[in-house]
Amino acid sequence: MRVTTLFLTTNLAVLAMLSVVLQLFNIDNMGDMAALLIFALIFGMGGSFISLAMSKSLAKKMTGAQVIEQPSNQAESWLVNTVQEQAQAAGIGMPEIAIYDSPAMNAFATGMNRDDALVAVSTGLLHGMTQAEVEAVLAHEVSHIVNGDMVTLALIQGVLNSFIIVLAWVIGLIVDRMIFKNKSGMGIGYFFGSKIAEIVLVLLASIIVMWFSRQREFRADAGSARLAGADKMIQALQRLKKGSTGQLPDEIAAFGINGSKGKSLIQHLFSSHPPLEKRIEALQQNPY
Repeated sequence: MRVTTLFLTTNLAVLAMLSVVLQLFNIDNMGDMAALLIFALIFGMGGSFISLAMSKSLAKKMTGAQVIEQPSNQAESWLVNTVQEQAQAAGIGMPEIAIYDSPAMNAFATGMNRDDALVAVSTGLLHGMTQAEVEAVLAHEVSHIVNGDMVTLALIQGVLNSFIIVLAWVIGLIVDRMIFKNKSGMGIGYFFGSKIAEIVLVLLASIIVMWFSRQREFRADAGSARLAGADKMIQALQRLKKGSTGQLPDEIAAFGINGSKGKSLIQHLFSSHPPLEKRIEALQQNPY
């Protein structure tokens, strides 16, 4: 609740500041601005939370993940018992546990409610890792739930979506009034100015969201170290370096245990996960 209040307060404060900017540039259609602020909040924040609310069902559909309703073998029983113990230790409700068919070693957690989330692991991860390593991966995903990472990312994305809507409108009007000298209505300067601003702002927003996503991976690794042990998490990350990790669908890639292996600066800026080497180094330096 504290995080939600902080982001909403920040959002409203910045949007209010934009009203002052419009007055400084003698843009006097405050009625339009008020309507835009409401539109930006509804669609900017609303879209993110609708996506979050649908995340569990969409993740199951996109990966073909099958929820374990009743364990049918020893491996499934161990998965359920391990997540149950970790969830109890972390003070959250028991998540749904699912397995999806993929040769890549990966896992993810998603869901809007920390007491009603989903943890899913691939068959490749179950076959390619030791039990201790799988335990660490499960603890990593449980830590995402404990930290409220899915909600936090939705809030960040919603705030940025609202900013993009309003800032693109403001920039378009300023270009139209100050450069094209259009004193009434919205002319060609507004059209081109707002569209170019949207493109630039979306790219900048993506970089910001991915930066936050990378920070939460370090936090989830630390949470895994506390729940399962730092050595187990380090071993799991080292295993990911050697094995086939593969990418999840774009809509849930940020929630996986591992992201892309891009090495360039551009790839890093738009990556949802830090390099595995950096994650291992962080755990070695602070084993929690």
